[in-house]
Amino acid sequence: MQRPEPRNEEIVLDPKRYIVSKTDASGVINYANDYFIEVSGYTERELIGQPHNIIRHPDMPKLMYKMLWEALKSGKEFKLIMKNLSKDGRFYWVVASFETNRHARTDEILGYTAYRKAIEKHVVEKIAPIYKRLCDYEQVNGVSASERYFTEILNEKKMVYAQFVEDMLSHDGISKLFKKMFH
Repeated sequence: MQRPEPRNEEIVLDPKRYIVSKTDASGVINYANDYFIEVSGYTERELIGQPHNIIRHPDMPKLMYKMLWEALKSGKEFKLIMKNLSKDGRFYWVVASFETNRHARTDEILGYTAYRKAIEKHVVEKIAPIYKRLCDYEQVNGVSASERYFTEILNEKKMVYAQFVEDMLSHDGISKLFKKMFH
């Protein structure tokens, strides 16, 4: 399936609804709730069997997905602020929580469930320039350079990634982190 050309038009999400999807252990979609189908613009038939990156927006740093997969493969839950791409090229911002689904007896990873919800504009206004900077690092020097830069920021703030996300989602933390990264 060909990826759509991104358009500079945002889909306004219902803050009371969740976008839910499930994948197998390789990230291939095997369940999409009605709201995911509605927002993404794909039919259920178009989504099922596709890699979840079908909705990946090019403005998202590859580093974020590297961190996501590392956490999920080690069985950790993960939260990520994401910009996604719909079938018609429009975009939508969400905070996504991911959990690992395991076999009850063998503990083998069977797949993952993602719960995505709308985020407030002030979060987007702060995270978008950070993601832009990480994408710029990746384009020039690769994902490793982006990761080193981001790790330095987190280390200087004496926080781990989960704290970074929580700070971004809280009003006070956004301004502190934003100042550190861009001043």
